[in-house]
Amino acid sequence: MTAEDWDEADDEKWCAERREEVREYLARQPLEFGEVGEWPEWYVAPYVSIWAVGSIARPGDVGWWVICGDLPTDYALAKDLFTPREAVAAFAKRWHTLSGLMRKGERHPDMTIGTPLDAAELAPLLKARAKTLADWARDDSLWNGSPP
Repeated sequence: MTAEDWDEADDEKWCAERREEVREYLARQPLEFGEVGEWPEWYVAPYVSIWAVGSIARPGDVGWWVICGDLPTDYALAKDLFTPREAVAAFAKRWHTLSGLMRKGERHPDMTIGTPLDAAELAPLLKARAKTLADWARDDSLWNGSPP
């Protein structure tokens, strides 16, 4: 399907599928979390979505941000990330660091993507996704003027 063929029904289907993917991903993680938002806080279908996940400690607040789409699914604590834009920038920075370690055959102390055998293949893909996310986080036109 091309971007010209994409419509509102495709958006709804894609977002619903990503929400379920986020829920399944979080269920496998060693953390406590609240409800996943009904709709992404920010998205560019069919590439990326940012989801707010409720805090257990502070009901009603965002406790976690989850990124999902045509890229690795990952989560970040929302403690110092107040907006989806800040979350996108944080994922970009984290993935840039991880891709550099993977390229050198080193491990990150807290995070992995793929297996060590996949690292050489995955590192440039992750670096490219990190660059795109960083570019998007800096692009005011994508955020209605909200600060990074």
